[in-house]
Amino acid sequence: MKNAIILCSGGIDSVVTAYCIKKKLKYSNLIILFLDYNQRTLKQERKCAKRTAAELKAKFMEINISELSKISTSLINKKTKAKKVNRKELKNTEKESLKYYVPCRNIIFLVYALALSESLQIKNKEKWDIFTGFKCEGKEAYPDTTKEFVKEINKLKKISTSIKGKIIAPLINLDKDEIISLGKKLKVNFKDTHSCYISNQHCGYCLACRLRQEAFYWANEKDPTSYKIKMKDFRLA
Repeated sequence: MKNAIILCSGGIDSVVTAYCIKKKLKYSNLIILFLDYNQRTLKQERKCAKRTAAELKAKFMEINISELSKISTSLINKKTKAKKVNRKELKNTEKESLKYYVPCRNIIFLVYALALSESLQIKNKEKWDIFTGFKCEGKEAYPDTTKEFVKEINKLKKISTSIKGKIIAPLINLDKDEIISLGKKLKVNFKDTHSCYISNQHCGYCLACRLRQEAFYWANEKDPTSYKIKMKDFRLA
């Protein structure tokens, strides 16, 4: 039996990762691990992650690390107005992306996943691999989403734990539109995913919503998302 712990936010990347692990990589024993860090869209993210667990017959587990929000500088944790991003600005999103960066978030998430993996290994003598939905971000990648980061944190795991499993990012070579196409093949219901950074209903104009819209556009797939502001208002097509 292959065992997987999947860090899942309920977003497209992590949900498609979960489906890929179950249906393509054939892992049979799954834990969907959800982190509550007092994000603005906590309610909807949790709902989507739970639905993914139910669809894949996985165990859902939630860990509360809401204290992270008190030191976070990110708009994800602050009730500040988000910039309405137009399509031209998607050519270079580095400046806007920094507004949403939660310092060390992925390191913290993975440390909790590692603790869970090692605890399960001690208890049940089983190997648990850890999966994350990192994708190809190009030159604008956050420092804790890169191939180098995955390689180095696996090195850290090796010298600091007894864990036999690995940290794996199966989609890290894919762009967002390619992830949409893969999700379509795996029969992901994209209505059950949430990308928006600032609202429990997709706002339609924040950076995450705009990148979601673009991904469906370039994948040549119909976007089933209900946005507060429709795409045509920002001249997507």
